[in-house]
Amino acid sequence: MDTLNELYAVILDRKANPQEGSYTNYLLDKGTEKIAKKVGEEAVETAIAAAKGDRKEIIGEIADVIYHIMVLMADRDITLDDVKEELQSRRG
Repeated sequence: MDTLNELYAVILDRKANPQEGSYTNYLLDKGTEKIAKKVGEEAVETAIAAAKGDRKEIIGEIADVIYHIMVLMADRDITLDDVKEELQSRRG
């Protein structure tokens, strides 16, 4: 979980303190629609990798999905705690 927290902190820092050449800032500057499109693209690539069965490729694509989802979260002011709370409420 520390790695996810660290990644999210970097994304939030880029949002607050844009850096030239940052891919995160590119996505944030393009807005929610672009970020959402990337989330969808990466999810499809993850599904394709899973169907092919290449473990290393699947892991890479999952990492891409997580990163893009976290950018979307930062864009929409959703925290990791918000998501954790939702997941905990579903444990029923």
